[in-house]
Amino acid sequence: MIKKIRRLPKFINKSSRNEYYHQPGTIPGTIIIDENAEHPNIFLFDYNQTNLIREQIINPEDCANYLDTESVSWVDVQGLGNRDILERLGRVFELHPLVLEDVVNMAERPKIEDYEDQLVIIARMVVRKENSHEFHSEQVSFVLGKHYLLTVQEEPEYDCFDGVRTRIIKHKGNIRKYGADYLAYALLDAIIDGFFPVLELYGDRIEELEEEVITNPTPQTLQKIYQIRRELLQLRRWIWPQRDAINSLIRDSSEIISDEVHIYLRDCYDHSVQVMDMVETYRELASGLMDVYLSAVGNKMNEIMKLLTVVSSIFIPLTFVAGIYGMNFNTEKSPYNMPELNWYWGYPLCLGLMAVIACGLIFFFWRRGWLANSVNIHKKSRY
Repeated sequence: MIKKIRRLPKFINKSSRNEYYHQPGTIPGTIIIDENAEHPNIFLFDYNQTNLIREQIINPEDCANYLDTESVSWVDVQGLGNRDILERLGRVFELHPLVLEDVVNMAERPKIEDYEDQLVIIARMVVRKENSHEFHSEQVSFVLGKHYLLTVQEEPEYDCFDGVRTRIIKHKGNIRKYGADYLAYALLDAIIDGFFPVLELYGDRIEELEEEVITNPTPQTLQKIYQIRRELLQLRRWIWPQRDAINSLIRDSSEIISDEVHIYLRDCYDHSVQVMDMVETYRELASGLMDVYLSAVGNKMNEIMKLLTVVSSIFIPLTFVAGIYGMNFNTEKSPYNMPELNWYWGYPLCLGLMAVIACGLIFFFWRRGWLANSVNIHKKSRY
């Protein structure tokens, strides 16, 4: 039976491929721009319960017109390919140089930092590509103020915020009834929920690998197990500090986050704990697959050795008979020097004796059940 094997899910993590670090002695607050980064596009959502402004902003200074209003202003920056625009945005939002460095340099660990009138949140987002088994990962940075939220994304093509944008545009749920802190929660919750589709596909793949390990373990199977273990370890490195960051938002009091939003953040924290539990469970299953693979390979080798031993056992008496009759004795010197060499039917009788011995041994091994298991293992290895 031919099975259709699903391709192994694969992460495309641009920041990890082009990961960089500051050279020793670099001035704090130094911004590093990736030469392959996309040109930044700035999108604005300014809303309250009755009005909504949605536009693309060309000049970063225009954002200042929306920061002092009572409405909620969400400034979404997609792309990091222009130093001048990013520095101008930093001046508009009065970002500390270290904040701008963390936001722009895409090698940060998920964390929370409190700058009195601003909260800086660094998160890791994983997005599954549509109609594909590949996944995109990138850093998303939040700068939360009293009435505004600045988000900075690495690439404009992938994010998991479409559901939040739709709720704002269509006035669904409570998002336009609350402030910028609720908007930050909604985006964080969307990021955490984005891990679940990834983990579900990993669960399906692990189930397929379990069957493959049992029925037909190959070196390619071992490579797939190692790949899953590496990618699950990477997921764990992302979700673990992200869970701690959300917990610190709940635990540490801040004037920017209201009591109502604290309650919603608890639900977001629960989701992150579920993701962490799923990652740990799948890592244990992947580690268990390694042990099962080694055991299955050992059993397969034992069956092969058993089959070879059976074949050798059949040919040992045949070799003994052939060796005796291959000896050069002169029958004229003594009547005991293999007189059957002069028999008319001596050769056919010798071959018949060897056939009877071989068939007898095969029948004996078959009755013992030693041949059936070896033949089954051979058939499974062929398919």
